[in-house]
Amino acid sequence: MSEIIRKYFPDLTGNQISMFERLAEVYKLWNDRINVISRKDFDNFYTHHVLHSLSLAKVCQFRKGSRVLDAGTGGGFPGVPLAILFPDVSFVLLDSIAKKIKVVSEVTEEIGLKNVTPLRKRIEEETGQYDFIISRAVMAFPELVKLTRKNIRPDSSGESKKGIFCLKGGDLSAELAPFKGKVVIHDLSTIFNEPWFGEKKIVYLPL
Repeated sequence: MSEIIRKYFPDLTGNQISMFERLAEVYKLWNDRINVISRKDFDNFYTHHVLHSLSLAKVCQFRKGSRVLDAGTGGGFPGVPLAILFPDVSFVLLDSIAKKIKVVSEVTEEIGLKNVTPLRKRIEEETGQYDFIISRAVMAFPELVKLTRKNIRPDSSGESKKGIFCLKGGDLSAELAPFKGKVVIHDLSTIFNEPWFGEKKIVYLPL
């Protein structure tokens, strides 16, 4: 496994380390068949995909028993790495594209990840209730909020941070203008030293 994961997450269990180590191998196998990660970017798999996904754990510790929806998961990011990190949390990884959900299903089965449910569906069709929505730049933030706020359950037993977390990059001023004073923005450059994270952010909308 890339040492970069242990650098920022030194308290992983043996089982978690084993799963993270297998991820690159299993994704490489499936990515050669069904392209879900840019092939030229695969050399940066652990930094650009795994660590980027895990950045959410630096700003939110999902409680045991929480339900999380990864809206537009693609090949399983950020959901798969987070599911490894939080084995007591239920993750539903949703995407409308069958081949992407196929990759998620095969990867999670191959590494023995039991707390992930792959779901082929459009976001607007999903009626399930969750404590958190997570997403990685799948669409403009206002659109994501419009489609998913119906899925945040109101009775989340004192969960103070429930809401929508989105991994974004670049200048977000126009996109986030409708949420001025409501969103919290975390700059990943303050969490990770690697230059790639310079423009990366987490946007959090409490609901």
